[in-house]
Amino acid sequence: MKICVAQAKAVKGDIRSNIENHKKIIDLAIAHGADTIIFPELSITGYEPTLAKDLAICMDDECLNDFQHISDEKTVTIGIGAPLKGDTGITISMVLFQPGKDREVYAKKYLHADEDPYFVSGQSTVSLLGEESDVALAICYELSVPAHVEDAYKSGAAVYIASAVKSTGGIDKAIARLSEIGEQYEMTVLLANAVGESDGFECAGKSGIWDNTGVLVNQLDATSEGILVFDTKTRSVIAATI
Repeated sequence: MKICVAQAKAVKGDIRSNIENHKKIIDLAIAHGADTIIFPELSITGYEPTLAKDLAICMDDECLNDFQHISDEKTVTIGIGAPLKGDTGITISMVLFQPGKDREVYAKKYLHADEDPYFVSGQSTVSLLGEESDVALAICYELSVPAHVEDAYKSGAAVYIASAVKSTGGIDKAIARLSEIGEQYEMTVLLANAVGESDGFECAGKSGIWDNTGVLVNQLDATSEGILVFDTKTRSVIAATI
């Protein structure tokens, strides 16, 4: 399995433009052999909580159809971040497109207090990904919640992927925590972080991969859009920027 974490810059609230940018990054990832591609938190709208009510979409929205077409044609799994409409409110979610399958969703269960006015805790339709069902997902703040990684570990996760929007002021703490998770739980840990501006702050980039001893294997810079591709068999990593 070759897992890609994408480092992307969102245009505030411009879903169509962001989808087109996703497609460019997906092409780059596929060219480097990726079969699973995970984008940052709320990647198709940008992380804009105050605009969530206006930007929220349904999981089956036609604007996302291109991702399913790519998934089917290229035999690749794609996870994109979106605010989704639900019965109880709007969730911070990752819509998952898998070859020949209906869309699934990983929804953020643990919200930061700042998100409570705009979002509700979500329910996922998928738990672990991959051929071995050993790839766990997390969305941003969840990596800081001990119960979240503990549940992933107890479920048999060997890989932990955090889809995030970490700021320049918060990235160091997140990196330390991701390294700690790798070492404590002997899991390979990946971070897909955003670059550019979101919600009035600067996103820090530095998407990275930590091995199952907590050692940083590779990392992107703080400003470039790009990808990291991790081969679960050979343990090798490819980095590329746009």
